[in-house]
Amino acid sequence: MAGYMGLYEEPADIAQQQERHYYLLSELQSLVKDLPSSSQQRLSHTILSDLALALIDGTVFEIVQGLLEIQHLTEKNLYNQRVKLHAEHRALKLDLLRKQTDALQSCKPHNMSVLKTAQQKEMGSLEQRIKEEQRMMDEKIVLELDQKVIDQQSTLEKAGVSGFYITTNPQELTLQMNLLELIRKLQQKESQTNKVYS
Repeated sequence: MAGYMGLYEEPADIAQQQERHYYLLSELQSLVKDLPSSSQQRLSHTILSDLALALIDGTVFEIVQGLLEIQHLTEKNLYNQRVKLHAEHRALKLDLLRKQTDALQSCKPHNMSVLKTAQQKEMGSLEQRIKEEQRMMDEKIVLELDQKVIDQQSTLEKAGVSGFYITTNPQELTLQMNLLELIRKLQQKESQTNKVYS
């Protein structure tokens, strides 16, 4: 007999899920109005309906929150690495300038032009090294951030969120960013509503 109880509870669950789906869809449709018109046109009723379905149980909200936290930590870490490199470069430059100033002060007048030429060459090669290291750091940052985007796309695709798959197409990336923004805004709205009722 207990096995049959689940059959009687199902229609209520289905009705509840349908009600939640309509609510989320309605909220998404209202949030879309804040996006630029070019983005609004790409977010069809089907995409929004599929997104609302994916959001019903709240798991996608948690996934997006986790992805955002990982992204922020990565960005902070990369920024700190760049700041550290910049500080190291400044220290190298100051150290070289100090050595060069000391050498100029103890230099005999007849060797001055030779010393200045050698120092300019030395400073030029340091600046070239600094420029190259900064370029390599910037490339590393771009590659790491690109990898984070791919990880996010893959995670959301596996979670069944409509519109997410691995792509580098700028139009598709804009669409995905808009979908993420909608999820984030809806999540904020839901957490504010829950605070009011708790």
